[in-house]
Amino acid sequence: MSGERRERHPGGPERESLADILGGRRGAVDATLPPVAFVLGWLLADSSIGWGAAAAIAVSVVVGVFRLLRREKVRAVLISLAAVSVAALIAVRTGRPEDFFLPQLLLNVASALVWAVSILVRWPLLGVVVGAVLGQRTRWRRDPDLLRAYARASWVWVLGQYTLRVVVFGALWWSGHVVALGTARVLLSWPLVAATLAVSGAVVYRTLPAGHPGPRHPRVPGDGPTERSTDNAAGTTEVRRASDEAR
Repeated sequence: MSGERRERHPGGPERESLADILGGRRGAVDATLPPVAFVLGWLLADSSIGWGAAAAIAVSVVVGVFRLLRREKVRAVLISLAAVSVAALIAVRTGRPEDFFLPQLLLNVASALVWAVSILVRWPLLGVVVGAVLGQRTRWRRDPDLLRAYARASWVWVLGQYTLRVVVFGALWWSGHVVALGTARVLLSWPLVAATLAVSGAVVYRTLPAGHPGPRHPRVPGDGPTERSTDNAAGTTEVRRASDEAR
């Protein structure tokens, strides 16, 4: 991704990676700790699902406390803790340690379907997410070039992330390889997300025509000489006229 960060091409706009826009890896790293704790607890306690579940919940609580100290949203922390608790409960009730990873498998199935449908109905979720982060609301969708770019890049998320996870998690869950599931859970978290961000970002910029100002500055037909740009850091919208840019 470093090659995509703040790269400027001759005659074109400054390129900003999707990782820059959407944020860092902390959340994805935190999400891998409870599954790792489950596998370690299960192994160290002589294949005890109860101890593995207790270890996962304990680590999830610790992670939640740290996230609250970082002043993250309480709702996000509670949802994360609830997800780990549900996974632990499922494994305890079924008596199958691999079922701890079943909610994650089902979540990726649902994600793949939702992202694919969003592309087909011309509301690609990558555009929805980036537009929300940049405060653009639906303005990006009125830019035909950005709409097409986000649609193509969203397929990277469908096939390169969610479908890949479904195939890997599904095969390992079906065969009951608990340790391999824990390992895959780590490898297919931030490393895969980072790769997906890099590839989908490259697809966005390759799809946009030469001279397009990029995701931060949608070009809406009918705006005439006025170009609106969203300043994400300040949270304000300023109007730039072509005559001012020429000065």
